[in-house]
Amino acid sequence: MKRTFTKAGLIRAGIFFLILILVPIIGGPGWLLNTLIFTIMYAALSSSWNLLGGYAGYPSLGHVAFFGIGAYAVGIIFSDSVYGGYAPFFVLPIIGIAVGLLSIPIGWVSMRTRADVFAIVTITLLFITQTLAFNLKSITGGAQGKSVAPAPFDVSTYDWPFYYAMLILLAIAMGVSLYFRRSKIGLSLATVRADEDKAHGVGVRVTAVKLIAFAVSSGLVAMVGGVWAYYVGFIYPQFAVDPLITIGMVLMAFLGGRGTLWGPVLGAFILVPAQEYFAQAFGASQLYLIAYAAVFLVIMLFLPRGILPSIADRLKKRRASAAGDARDAADTPVPVGSANEPKVAR
Repeated sequence: MKRTFTKAGLIRAGIFFLILILVPIIGGPGWLLNTLIFTIMYAALSSSWNLLGGYAGYPSLGHVAFFGIGAYAVGIIFSDSVYGGYAPFFVLPIIGIAVGLLSIPIGWVSMRTRADVFAIVTITLLFITQTLAFNLKSITGGAQGKSVAPAPFDVSTYDWPFYYAMLILLAIAMGVSLYFRRSKIGLSLATVRADEDKAHGVGVRVTAVKLIAFAVSSGLVAMVGGVWAYYVGFIYPQFAVDPLITIGMVLMAFLGGRGTLWGPVLGAFILVPAQEYFAQAFGASQLYLIAYAAVFLVIMLFLPRGILPSIADRLKKRRASAAGDARDAADTPVPVGSANEPKVAR
């Protein structure tokens, strides 16, 4: 069993989170913190999706349904008062556990399919949830939306609680991801991803590990949806259950490298700021979506497995080539009489 932590990994994670912790304290323009909130949000979403789509190899395209459920849960519970402002954050673990348990029968049915069929089934879940959000007007408010009671935070630091809540959820998602990578569950999921039939044959509890990945991933996504709902203050079905949110979390995982710890985070920190920049540059023309897609396509053309796995492969090949050259040099015989021939004392 490999060590769960390495010194280099701990230093890297410590520097990353320390910088993000200090950003609000150091200060900066208002747009920076707002952009970082959504960047960290997508990093947490993509890392959560990666537990299922990356480690288990089941590419869910309907995870935004759980995002919407978490958002509406916060909206329904805190439509009148937020009880001092921090109560919605304390309720998030309950929402995550409840949504995770709710997702188990959904996962049990949908994960009886594989690959493309599984993706289609999860897309169906997305549209069913969106349709319910539009039609259950007494609960969700329908097309008119559902409001969340405003947070009574100080204006000068209003974004801080939401920012740190998103950051904590990202840390949790990455912690779970690290545990999956280093534990028996992760090994079982890797076996399932490689060949599910062989996994059955070697004694892996396939259904159990798949449902664990599905439930944990869904619960984390729901908690992120709850923070988002509290931050924006008003929930509309077309935004809370938006297919573009699912597309975003999937693209970020593929861009950075799915099945890796830092890949989804890297993908989010590239694509979300790029999306914001292109939206500002092209305005409401929607041309920014073309530029946004172009960034992804260019990188995927040159780094088809994602940024981190592709870089790792190239470094591995370079080290192997260097090692091969060194062996060849060591095995090359030294010509007699050459300058490199050892001298014999007379």
